[in-house]
Amino acid sequence: MIDAIELLLNTNLWAAVLRIATPLIFGVLGALLCERAGVLNLGIEGIMTMGAMTGWLTVFLGGDLWMGLMVAAIAGGLIGLLHAGLTVPLGLSQHVSGLGITLLASAVSYYIFRLVVDVGNLPPTIEPFRAVDIPYLSDLPVIGAILFSQTAPTYLALMAVVVMAYILAHTPLGTAIRMTGENPHAVEAQGLNPMRIRIGAVVAGSALMAVGGAFLTTAAFNSFFPEMVQGRGWICIALVVFASWKPGKALVGALLFAFFDAYQLRLQTVIDGVPYQLFLMAPYVLSIVALVLVARRAQVPAALMAPYRRGER
Repeated sequence: MIDAIELLLNTNLWAAVLRIATPLIFGVLGALLCERAGVLNLGIEGIMTMGAMTGWLTVFLGGDLWMGLMVAAIAGGLIGLLHAGLTVPLGLSQHVSGLGITLLASAVSYYIFRLVVDVGNLPPTIEPFRAVDIPYLSDLPVIGAILFSQTAPTYLALMAVVVMAYILAHTPLGTAIRMTGENPHAVEAQGLNPMRIRIGAVVAGSALMAVGGAFLTTAAFNSFFPEMVQGRGWICIALVVFASWKPGKALVGALLFAFFDAYQLRLQTVIDGVPYQLFLMAPYVLSIVALVLVARRAQVPAALMAPYRRGER
């Protein structure tokens, strides 16, 4: 028991929390942006897988790491455009389209990877992002090792939270996105095109999701394998509800899940006699409990999943 408490004082644990949270931050911000505009994107799991594969493959074929993130974002945006095309102008079921996107993107990712890469006995690897030590700040006691010795994409994820929070709360674009998710007909009355706003939000949100997937192969790990996303996309969908569709709370939710995940990994080394499956279950069980406690007070965007047709009321 004492060892379990001492783990909480370990700076490596908290540094790992931020590292594990990074792909979730990108994913939940992408899902939040889509849903704020009124579109549920259940294609996130496949989009993150596609981002993981395209980001890694770009670097494997000779591109640099930042190019890998950029190519992943473009690939995610294109898949998002497909989802948006099916659900916004055509008004098809967002559930069905999203699940279809997940299956399609995952299958295409596996196919391209096996087509281009000779896996052999061991999967090929790349040189991933390395931790960036910020002068002076990295030397600060405790917080330096936790916050200022991370990889560049982690800093990018934290910046994305601030930027999205500002855009949604303080800019005309953010107001248009929020109103499209609440009352697209009111947006139309102001002379704006809700369809274009929804399509743009889904494309941008899907690009963020793909960058979250690319983080797994270009920073967290150095190779690609088909099951590496491991349900993170579905966790992001739940975290959007936990966050009440607010970027700041989305960051808190991602960090909370990452803490559960990082802590259970370390608990396995200090507690004997407990099946490891219980430790693996713990982050998901605790996340469900947290979701249930918060979701009852969540304000769902009024027009979420509601097809929009011009001229109709």
